[in-house]
Amino acid sequence: MDFLNDEQMLWRDTVARVMEKEIGCDYVRQCDMDRSYPYEAYEKVAKLGWLRLLIPEEMGGDGGTIFDYALMCEGLARYGFDFATAFMVSTFTGMNIVKFGTPAQQERYLPAFMRGELRFSISISEPQAGSDAASTRTRAEPRDGGWTIRGQKLWCSGAAARNVVIAMLVRTDKEARKHQGLSVLLVPNDTPGLDIRRLPTMARRATGTTEIFLDDAWVPEENMMGTPGGGWSIITDHLELERIAVSAAYVGNAQQAVSDALRYAHERIQFDRPIFEFQVIRHMLADMQTAVDASRLMVYRAADMASRGLPCSREVSMAKLMASETLQTVTRQGMQILGGHSMLPESDMERYFREGMQSTIGGGTSQIQRTIISKAMHP
Repeated sequence: MDFLNDEQMLWRDTVARVMEKEIGCDYVRQCDMDRSYPYEAYEKVAKLGWLRLLIPEEMGGDGGTIFDYALMCEGLARYGFDFATAFMVSTFTGMNIVKFGTPAQQERYLPAFMRGELRFSISISEPQAGSDAASTRTRAEPRDGGWTIRGQKLWCSGAAARNVVIAMLVRTDKEARKHQGLSVLLVPNDTPGLDIRRLPTMARRATGTTEIFLDDAWVPEENMMGTPGGGWSIITDHLELERIAVSAAYVGNAQQAVSDALRYAHERIQFDRPIFEFQVIRHMLADMQTAVDASRLMVYRAADMASRGLPCSREVSMAKLMASETLQTVTRQGMQILGGHSMLPESDMERYFREGMQSTIGGGTSQIQRTIISKAMHP
């Protein structure tokens, strides 16, 4: 049974066609191998107008739903979660400006973003503040009609690309309570005093993740998003959309891993027959597909609830937990089915596997998701 209407099915098929015919697996693989940002594909997606999807019509966008967005993220991640990250980070961070930005910020940043000329990144984590984001130590102090920032941020995906504005969580009031002294500043990645270093991580090779050192980096007062001290509410709102996006992307990548393993199982001959004919392989693939389908349904439920404005923090965390652990599991099993061939970049499975290992950590660990879910459970 397909729960999508005709328009949604057409949109899903359009994204799939573009990924297969106009971008392709070879391109995604090469970006990963070269650790190069997918600028060419980003430009194609921008020209197609997909970056406008979530932006309200009154701001020049298409006014699409979060469900539409989830379908796009699922399709973009087909050949690798990291590739989709280039688009997801920009779009779900840009929505912070839609929701919390001033009219001047919206006018300054959103049109350039929708044209593909400007990207966004989000910077929350620090060496001592990962899951406990409210323990942010990076300080921003008022100076000369703006804010001077000192500190260190970590795991800031896509921040080293060209023309990026970083939405950065900083502490603006050290005397306030832990969650109340935080603010979000919009920091262009070419700001003097900003030192951005790409990290040689196992996953996230193309879009890249970074550490950022800030030594008296200054931004004007108008780069404050929302009000001073309002950063925590912005970040918690942001995480819901981020987790829906990444969960959908995990499903898209997991489905391709299963499809690749299934195709290989039919092609690989051992003991004079395809290995798919061995029950142990068939059952493994059946479990893999069942887990992907279950994850997809959970993602669609969360995306549908968010699209209708319903409270869904529990459902979003369930989707993130299930989809990330499914990607990790099916890619590991895919490695087993492909055997020695899985170790080669050309098989793509090793890339999917590396992204799967990251999936249960980034965007909120599986342990954090279980904590959120359990808090919403009542006898």
